[in-house]
Amino acid sequence: MVRLQHLGIHGLSRRHFYTSALNAADFLCEVDPQCTVFAVGEGGLLAALHEQKIPNDTIRPHYVVIGEGAVSMEKLSKAHECIEQGARLLATNPDNWCPVSSEKTRPGTGATAAFLEASTGRRAYYVGKPNGFMFQQARRKLASFFGGAPEQVIMIGDTMETDIRGAFEAGMQSYLVLSGSTQFEMVGDYVYQPTRILQSVAELVEEIKTGKLGDGIQGQPAESGIRSSDRFGIRHQTDIFALYKPRPRPAMTK
Repeated sequence: MVRLQHLGIHGLSRRHFYTSALNAADFLCEVDPQCTVFAVGEGGLLAALHEQKIPNDTIRPHYVVIGEGAVSMEKLSKAHECIEQGARLLATNPDNWCPVSSEKTRPGTGATAAFLEASTGRRAYYVGKPNGFMFQQARRKLASFFGGAPEQVIMIGDTMETDIRGAFEAGMQSYLVLSGSTQFEMVGDYVYQPTRILQSVAELVEEIKTGKLGDGIQGQPAESGIRSSDRFGIRHQTDIFALYKPRPRPAMTK
């Protein structure tokens, strides 16, 4: 909110934001209202689950829910145990890594989920972007706040694999900003394309104030052969919509 205020966008409060953690809690309330969970994550996920009154269970939870944040081997071992006893594996988003600065990253939710997929042989279900459930939930909530039609909601994001893909599959307009993980030359590598490309979200401030559409970046990027993985490696799980069958585990050697 502070950053948006610095850009000249005012009048927003906590209720105007919808995170993958809030989405995970909404998803559980919709598909299994009486469920219990063992959560592996930090404040945002724990607060979202508490807000929806979803009980924490360290003995026999229905779900292991993975979110952002540092994890310990003790928590991973407990999560592994719960999954082997029948808990289903749910993750808030498929990011294998997240940027900390222009030169540094940290492990993301997708990496933690991948650890448990490998150790248990069970596949995770990712409820965050680009899952259509999150886009539809966010669109309904935003439309209800401002009294507009859901069709007037636009997705603004910096990542082709999640932000723009999810918007495309949900039938939404999408604005790609180049201030994050995607470079202009990469856009031509994707089958789906954003509605507009902007250098940053700051370009929208004047449009919001005047109600007039700006020019954005003109032209279409050529196919470059440069992949988003060139710098830091694959950022997202690539099989999140594969069949959710157990992964066979190799037998333990003596």
